[in-house]
Amino acid sequence: MRFIHTADWHLGRIFFQVHLTEDQAHVLDQLVDIAKEAKCDAVVIAGDVYDRAVPPLDAIRLLDEVISRLVLDLRVAVILIAGNHDSPERLGFGSRVMAGNGLHVFGTVGNGQPMVTLRDEAGPVHFYPVPFAEPAAVGSMLDPAVARDHGAVMCALTDRIRTMHPRGERAVVVAHAFVAGGSETDSERPLSVGGSDRVERACFEGFDYVALGHLHSPQSAGSGSIAYSGSLLKLSFSETGQTKSINVVDMDARGTCRVERVKLNARRDVRKVRGFLHELLETPVVPETKEDYVMATLLDTHAILDPMGKLRRVFPNLLHVEIARLSEADFRDRSQPDLRKLNDLDLFTSFFHEATGTPLSADQAAAYESVVEALRRREREDLQ
Repeated sequence: MRFIHTADWHLGRIFFQVHLTEDQAHVLDQLVDIAKEAKCDAVVIAGDVYDRAVPPLDAIRLLDEVISRLVLDLRVAVILIAGNHDSPERLGFGSRVMAGNGLHVFGTVGNGQPMVTLRDEAGPVHFYPVPFAEPAAVGSMLDPAVARDHGAVMCALTDRIRTMHPRGERAVVVAHAFVAGGSETDSERPLSVGGSDRVERACFEGFDYVALGHLHSPQSAGSGSIAYSGSLLKLSFSETGQTKSINVVDMDARGTCRVERVKLNARRDVRKVRGFLHELLETPVVPETKEDYVMATLLDTHAILDPMGKLRRVFPNLLHVEIARLSEADFRDRSQPDLRKLNDLDLFTSFFHEATGTPLSADQAAAYESVVEALRRREREDLQ
């Protein structure tokens, strides 16, 4: 069995006011070509197909085109789950009808565990989709004591899969989660506040392959068979050193998997430049990198009039300018934390202490987390 594992397409993404649809179409063309040339049996998409719950029309059209080419033209099965950026109900609309043509879409976690079974010469391979689920949303399906956080919910769901899985047959789990120890970037939206979104690797042990989504850096979660494919594109300047790819997985008759990361070539790279303004303005023009998305860090200590306009003569797609003296630790009061590196709860805790003169209590922190989680659920469904 050969299949592609991909995730975090984030169709409809806006990067510093730039719509990335054409960039996404460019790499998705490569994905379709890889599926064709490698003669893949399936493409597994582990969540966050869209960047927001109500995607723009061009993002919907792009997904329709790519899925049509895979399912109708190449006759490749597609297994797709919702991530925390997707609207589960919207994504899952018409899924039972589409499954008849080889498109298997799973938006919500239900009372029963769905399963997609594909076959090769060695027999069946069972794919178990586990869409992203808020603990509160699945509490009625599980023991309330279990549905306390993301880790407990995920372990309960994978235990349910182990119970139903036919003994001796091959199993692939498709999930959208944050496995503890994974490498984060600036472009992932937290799954919850307060650090309760972590899932222990032990939840996924015993399966032949676990196709994960959420973290944008391609990586293994302890073993090669528990893996993140990463995002299709660099979605923040913290990802400049990454190589974006998809996983092509070859599974043998015993379930042993060989994983190859196949590089994707972006229409424009994302990179950072650093120096004094006059130095950057003298940068030689290299045709291969001229159109890259660029962030510039200026070392000048004096005020500069319109640095963005000046630098765009050399870097046409300059997206952001940072002044080193205003942002780096050497020029900051070292007694103060870097607010950009604090999570929501830490920021609120600091604000509460500043505003009231007293520390935030455990009950107050729990109330804050409950309110924020509710607001994020509403945001995902565009109910604000």
